Amino acid sequence: MFKIFKATVALPALFVLGCASQQPLAVPDKLKPGPDESLAMILPAKGVQIYECRAGKGAGYEWAFVAPEADLFDSRGNKIGRHYAGPHWEAADGSKVLGSLKERADAPRADAIPWLLLAAKSVGPAGSFSKVTSVQRVSTVGGTAPTTGCTEATAGTSARIGYAADYYFFVAR
Repeated sequence: MFKIFKATVALPALFVLGCASQQPLAVPDKLKPGPDESLAMILPAKGVQIYECRAGKGAGYEWAFVAPEADLFDSRGNKIGRHYAGPHWEAADGSKVLGSLKERADAPRADAIPWLLLAAKSVGPAGSFSKVTSVQRVSTVGGTAPTTGCTEATAGTSARIGYAADYYFFVAR
């Protein structure tokens, strides 16, 4: 099995310009957390969305989402955690949460993965993420599945597509 790697040259610049603004963001109503939650932190992320070429539900083959792999950064650009399959968000202090999808909305950018609202529950020790109740993924750049290259001959191959996003972490008031 071989891996397909897609380089995204413009992603670093877009990451700097498009993410981590730390400004209030207009999101669709369905992506807003509950009235009993308040914003605890905003962490920009940079990494990849992993897809695998698989037989489709009908005829043919299609790219299927497998997992994210991303680093989380503080406002000074220091790596303070990671985001990975589950989906999980894990802080450097070992605290982590597991998310489950509540709502999704198309990103304003056609070439970006959707914006999400996820319910979160602590699945690790006490720490910076242990009280998180919801996570929003917004300000996405890139990360969409490839549109070509998935055939019977390439079934089982992976594509790692660069992306950036801001993750908003909410806690109970």
